[in-house]
Amino acid sequence: MKGRNHGMQEQQELIIRPYEETDFPAIHQLNEQEGWSNLVAKHQQTKAAWQGSNLAVVAEQDGQLVGCLRALTDGAVTLYICELIIEKSRRGTGIGGKLMQYVHDLYPETRMELLASTTSRSYYEAKKFRAFYGFRKTYEE
Repeated sequence: MKGRNHGMQEQQELIIRPYEETDFPAIHQLNEQEGWSNLVAKHQQTKAAWQGSNLAVVAEQDGQLVGCLRALTDGAVTLYICELIIEKSRRGTGIGGKLMQYVHDLYPETRMELLASTTSRSYYEAKKFRAFYGFRKTYEE
């Protein structure tokens, strides 16, 4: 429409749904944009991880994949968030929080755990996550 500010277009409703294999190219692109070079370089393993996870969801808005969350859970005690990524231009709009709430609502008796980088620490602290000490080792180490 003429005279309408196109920068202020109303966003469509956020849709959270289960991951499908056809979503992976968009997830791969988000990993590239975020600079998650290990996930990008190990393209096939990353795709296999999405296919093999017992909990994987995506967020769509305006017909575009704008976020994703991959998790593992035993359904009783632990819900481990492996990856959470939101398209950069959509950050700060609540999508990440909605994805986490969606998966935690599926398993409300579990504790939600995740690893965070120094750049995302304040985000998780603001969401009432508390730091805990952990370890990591790859097979080659």
